Amino acid sequence: MAKPDNAYGQYCPMVRAVEVLGERWTLLILRDMLVGVNRFNDLARGLPGLSRTLLTKRLRQLERTGIVTRSEGQYLLTDAGRDLEPLVFGIGEWGARWMFDEPRPDELDAELLVWWMHSRINTPVLPSDRTVIHIRFSDDPRLFWLLVESRKASVCLVDPGFEVDVTVRTDVPTLYEVWLGRRPLLSAVRGGDVALEGNRDLVRLMPEVLQLSPMAELVSTTRGVPPS
Repeated sequence: MAKPDNAYGQYCPMVRAVEVLGERWTLLILRDMLVGVNRFNDLARGLPGLSRTLLTKRLRQLERTGIVTRSEGQYLLTDAGRDLEPLVFGIGEWGARWMFDEPRPDELDAELLVWWMHSRINTPVLPSDRTVIHIRFSDDPRLFWLLVESRKASVCLVDPGFEVDVTVRTDVPTLYEVWLGRRPLLSAVRGGDVALEGNRDLVRLMPEVLQLSPMAELVSTTRGVPPS
């Protein structure tokens, strides 16, 4: 194995792991890949602070170490990569238990939140081939639409031109709280901090349609958040 740039000069399995996983952004790339993100553009969009140049470099490092393989335009985890799931989410659980206090303003990115949300829409429960969910934030002038067609969800930053089925009205911090399991959606609705408007049947389905972050269960469990 070639000597990495950040070699520690110690023959120890933990050191070998840190040499691979300790680079900036690497664990977040793996976090996203472990929940099913496998195309370069999708990885880049979900990690907006990471330059495409550095993303390319990190993916190549992961390829060289046998954690990722590239096939037909996709980056796929190998057995070694998939074996990292308990480690990566174990770090998330530790963070939820000990480090996850109130958000800093620079951490609340409305566009990134909507992008994350689109990948977790429970499309099989939607009753029609096309569903439009409009998200309107009281503290961000941008408008967002989640468009689901033929079981595939996408984010639109301009009106897609179809009738809106459900409108979600809230503010950015509240939707982050819901998304990350710090507050149940129905609790936020009952408290008046989230409004769901539109087709009654779809509004009732929203807690099932808008599935939460893969980290939400860890957050809600460690913080003792009651179910909706």
